[in-house]
Amino acid sequence: MIYTVTLNPSLDYLVQTDHLRPGRLCRMHGETLRPGGKGVNVSLVCAALGLSTRALGFIAGGTGALFASLLAETGVEYDFCRLGQGMTRINVKVCAREQTELNGAGPDIPADALEKLAASLDTLGGGDWLVLSGSVPSGVPADIYARLLGRVRANGVHTLVDTSGDALKNALPCAPDLIKPNLEELDALVGGAPRSPAGIAACARELQAAGARDILVSCGPDGAVLVPAAGAALHLDAPAGKVVQTVGSGDSMAAGWLYARLHGFSAPEALRFAVAAGSAAAFCGWLPDRAAVEAVLRRTAAPTEIR
Repeated sequence: MIYTVTLNPSLDYLVQTDHLRPGRLCRMHGETLRPGGKGVNVSLVCAALGLSTRALGFIAGGTGALFASLLAETGVEYDFCRLGQGMTRINVKVCAREQTELNGAGPDIPADALEKLAASLDTLGGGDWLVLSGSVPSGVPADIYARLLGRVRANGVHTLVDTSGDALKNALPCAPDLIKPNLEELDALVGGAPRSPAGIAACARELQAAGARDILVSCGPDGAVLVPAAGAALHLDAPAGKVVQTVGSGDSMAAGWLYARLHGFSAPEALRFAVAAGSAAAFCGWLPDRAAVEAVLRRTAAPTEIR
């Protein structure tokens, strides 16, 4: 089972407009309301790929009730702790000539709620995956992911961390099986990462020296770099296609990598499947289903070894 933790899930309100003109009326020609948040997105794509998954985290208020209702419609299993105060945030994603995001703050998460979440992870065991994904909300200790990783380590749980800043830095000594920074997040940790595949791989090796195992760096239109704990680093450009929106692309890439890992793919084939899944998300209106991923996979090249 793949368990995902999203500390600050959201209702994602995606709107399309021809022009975003601040201070003036802008008319939309399309809108959708979806359950969102990075870990939730990973669960949704994992489920679409046929993997067993359960989404964990916190919800609050009337927006939290709506979030749970929308997530239930997808068929994804979930077990969210309901907070007594605040409201689940609404994130507005405006797709015009450029993509603009307005992200809410979300509710305060008290210490006893965090402990309840941590205790729920004690049931995880060997063969399970724990995905810790998304930024740490204001007021939550920056070492929360490190604490959760430490809680499950003795039980043989595999772990994937997709976050940034201090939350990621604190998680490295806990030896997560995979971390998935993007270029900006890698920059912040190493003080400026080169944009060449070889330079990205060298910076990723620094994070391995700090404790991480496999590292998958998402590079937007330039695809991704995979630096395995053992073996050569690999690079793969993203396949060509019309980008509709990029919400959830990185989360889809993480889900694709999990699918490949659970099915015993080699490192090159795992990278190829992960890039296809992330690209499929960018080419469709929301998160991709299995057919969309497989369609993009057919025109995704093989990775090249970084020398």
